[in-house]
Amino acid sequence: MTDSDAQDVYPSVTIERSNGQADAHIAPLKLGERLKEIRTGSGLTLEEASKLTGLARSTLSKIENEQISPTFQAMQKLAAGLSIDIPQLFAPPKQTKAMGRRDVTRVNEGKMRPTGTYEHELLASQLTNKKMFPFKSRVRARSFEEYDEWIRHDGEEFLLVLEGSIAFFSEFYESIELNEGDSVYYDAAMGHMLTSVSEEDALILWVTAS
Repeated sequence: MTDSDAQDVYPSVTIERSNGQADAHIAPLKLGERLKEIRTGSGLTLEEASKLTGLARSTLSKIENEQISPTFQAMQKLAAGLSIDIPQLFAPPKQTKAMGRRDVTRVNEGKMRPTGTYEHELLASQLTNKKMFPFKSRVRARSFEEYDEWIRHDGEEFLLVLEGSIAFFSEFYESIELNEGDSVYYDAAMGHMLTSVSEEDALILWVTAS
């Protein structure tokens, strides 16, 4: 693993990621495919959709099979009959295929990443290109002054206190004490930091969404 290797970025820590991920491919929009998705998603047959929209069954079939393109008047009838907005006809079809990804992290088997104020344990560290980054942290800091500056990064963050108590500081709000079982969800671009206020170092679960 070299410095040039790609990485998934956690706040205050990094996790190695292997190369070779294929670039996402965006297929061109097919209006007929989109119309069929909307119709079948509503549980309608072609005959039923024909009665709702006022368009002939054969016309609907030809549109769905990309044999003809609907006129603007036809799109207005489709939108009204199917109870949708016209822009919804141009939204890409939803990708519902399951990718089958899974990553189990056994207790105390996450990747450890200690810092001056936290001891992070990265969870689900084998999965790359994640939309969420979960990790547990021991909060070592005991005072606001132990931080050089606010912690801030892109995304949104969820924090759950697992053990002990913490003081949650953020640049736009008064500090608040959170105890075992308490949680907070916040904009991670807003400066934030934590300190332990219990006798033992607090343990928290953090989930960052990119």
